[in-house]
Amino acid sequence: MQQRSHFTQKLGELRMHLLRMAALAEQAAHNACRAYLEGNTDLAEGVVMNDMAINEMEDTIDAFNLELLALDQPMASDLRFIIGAMRITMNLERVGDEAVNLAHRTLFLSTRQALPANPRMSQLCAHVQDMLSQSVRSLVDEDTALAADICAMDHRADELSLKVLKEAINTMVEETRIVERGVHVIMASRHLERIGDLSTNIAEAVIFIKDGMSLKHRCKG
Repeated sequence: MQQRSHFTQKLGELRMHLLRMAALAEQAAHNACRAYLEGNTDLAEGVVMNDMAINEMEDTIDAFNLELLALDQPMASDLRFIIGAMRITMNLERVGDEAVNLAHRTLFLSTRQALPANPRMSQLCAHVQDMLSQSVRSLVDEDTALAADICAMDHRADELSLKVLKEAINTMVEETRIVERGVHVIMASRHLERIGDLSTNIAEAVIFIKDGMSLKHRCKG
């Protein structure tokens, strides 16, 4: 009984660490988007510097998962949570990486003449931030219906990213001197699209935790 009580306590601590990491990743994505859209280099540099905190949370959660697996033979629902937490942690760490990548694009573009604002990028930023926010909310509330909605949103993120690509290519064809900057805009849209993909992966993990249903690579709109 005492061992089970300790296990339950550690499981609760794991959940708290996971939610903390989710909050850090969500903030990183938000700041990276804002930095890009506003050309805010201070904010972009902050995203790069703060990525260490996300990486440290990943290490902490990995240690918790290993300890929980070693403590006892978890019940099915507990085991699903531990496995799901591993998947979510990996995807949150990658969200942080993509936020850093986007921040680096911002820092590079700040050294060049500004391009005209691209409304598609604003839409893409807003959309993937919404996806990530809802994926975190689905985790907090254990809401599989919301998680399923996020899966359906991924198609829109892909669509917006493709539009950014096509528009950037058309602009580069018309004005070759912006090719270098245009490539960075395309890569920035790719980082945002990846955040949408990672949010979808998190939603898949929430469904797995709650219902025991594995939708890896199949949770698409």
